[in-house]
Order: sequence, then structure tokens, then C-alpha cells
Amino acid sequence: MFKAIIVNQADDEKVYAQLSTIEDSQLPAEGNVTIEVHYSDVNYKDGLCLSGKGRLVREYPHIPGIDFSGVVLESEDPRFKPGDKVINTGWRVGEIWFGGYSQKAKVKGEWLVPLPDVMSLKNSMVIGTAGLSAMLGIIELEDNGMKPETGPVLVTGATGGVGSIAVAILASLGYEVTCVTGNVNKNKAFLSRLGATNVIEREPLLQPSNKTLESAVWGGCIDTVGGVMLARILAQMKRETAVAAIGNAADSTLPASVIPFLLRGIRLIGIDSANKENSKRIRAWHRLSSDLPTDLLKLIGKEITLSEVIQAGEDILAGNTFGRLVVNVKDA
Repeated sequence: MFKAIIVNQADDEKVYAQLSTIEDSQLPAEGNVTIEVHYSDVNYKDGLCLSGKGRLVREYPHIPGIDFSGVVLESEDPRFKPGDKVINTGWRVGEIWFGGYSQKAKVKGEWLVPLPDVMSLKNSMVIGTAGLSAMLGIIELEDNGMKPETGPVLVTGATGGVGSIAVAILASLGYEVTCVTGNVNKNKAFLSRLGATNVIEREPLLQPSNKTLESAVWGGCIDTVGGVMLARILAQMKRETAVAAIGNAADSTLPASVIPFLLRGIRLIGIDSANKENSKRIRAWHRLSSDLPTDLLKLIGKEITLSEVIQAGEDILAGNTFGRLVVNVKDA
């Protein structure tokens, strides 16, 4: 018997979540690696799964939690043995497969990544899908020619999970980082501690422009916002640079011109961390273990218990969270 958050659907189709005690036999029979879960985290998708919004969960009862880290208890996969420390992100775990808001999980071995030697289980979940996505975006920008001498790098949604980790990594790599935030006065001190060089208000970038090209400023960009802001940023990119699109916090549409792509050779790269092949995941996790200063994770991450997750899911959907929420699953 162990504790888990169960999401269920009532007869009136209302979805509700509660902390429950369940048996090992209720874990997915198709999984071939059983893990004692130590940590999870709270992402926007988790908020949707906990509340039944977005139709990410199709079958009930369900255990959400798209990320987790822990220790292998049993394994039918030759790549893992009892005692191995592992990470799971993506593969629709927590959406269509039982996830990490549970003191035990059972998944397919091909979804797991070994925990880097110098990383703790807790820090891996301060990082989670958000940090993995940020690192994958930075790698893509680097592979497309981004270097510190290319020019300042813009990070939108900079106080969120993806944004804050992207700022910390880029600053540690020697980039000049400009952050976009909704409240400079409130957030400047935090972002400066992460390594930001400049912090600017988001409102001007949310205003549409009739110019297809603007002054070329940015040598790279990690964007989590989308919509008009992304369109404005594309028009401000330097020649032969790229933008990594990792989210759509403002809008999923893109009211942009093709002119920046045609006249400046701009590239827009979508980052899909959920289904990324394991070789690229492993590369990103090792980069995270070397390029993300561990001391900054204490600024980014706040620890909560499993019993606090349901409220945290409501908070993240309402935009009332800051940085990263890491869940101590053993502390129910």
C-alpha cells in the first residue's frame, strides 16, 4: 500500500482529485520498471490534469504528475537494476499513463533516463520538464550558431519554470541575457540573481506593430509566450539567428510576416520535449548537470508535499506560482 493523488470523475462528469491509499496491483501492468518515487514537480499540464481541463486525461481513475525521479525497485529492462536512480519526463506519463504523484510508479524502461552522477533526485525535479525544455532550446540555438558574441539573448516569461532556468543557464555560459517580465520592479532582483543583464517590461512587446522588420537586436531567443510578442521578436532578430519556441502562455497563434525569414534568414525552432528521443534527452541532462549552477536552484525551486499538490495545480492555472514547485512525494 502507498499514497497517491487520484483524479476521478463523478456521475455528473465533474472531475475531482484527492490524496488516497492504493495497492501495487493498481499500477499499470504494461510497465516493466517499478520505481520508488522520491520527487515530482508541478507544471501547467499537471494543473490541467488535476482539474480535468484540456481533456489531457481521458480515462478515470487516474494518477497525474508528468515528471518524477526516484530509485528503481524492480526491473525487467536490462538497462536498469534495483537501486538505480532515474528520471522520467514526457511520453504522456501523467496524462494517459499513471504518473509521478504517487509513492510508486511503473513505466516502460525506454522512457527513463539515468540520473547524472552529480545531480540529486530533488534537483532533477526542480529542473523537470521545464528545465529540460530550456536546455533543449539552448542546445538547438547553439547548434544553429548562437554564441555569446552573437549578441544579447532574449528570454520571455522569465520568472516561469522554463524562463528562469534558461536565464540561469545562459548567464552561466557567458551570454548577455535580457529578460521580459510583467513586473520589472517586483522581479528584477530575482532575475538579476539568476544572472540577467537587463530586465524589460512585457507590455511594449504585446502591442502589434505594422513593421515587418524592426531594429535587429537579439542574437537568440527562448520564447514561452507566443502570439504578438513572438511576432514582434522575430522582427527584431539579428541576421541568421534563431528563436526557440517552448510555450504559448499568451497565445497559440502567430500573427507574423514571412519577411524576417526571407530577408534576415531567421529560424523558428519548435521544442517538443515530451517525445524527444533519449539520446538527446541524455545529452541535455548532462548539460544541465554541468551548465546550471546548483546554488541557483535554491532560488528557483520551492518544496511542497504531496498533500499540497492539488492546491498547487489550481495556483499554476491561475498564474499564481513563481519559479518551480518541487514535490517531496515521500512526504505525503
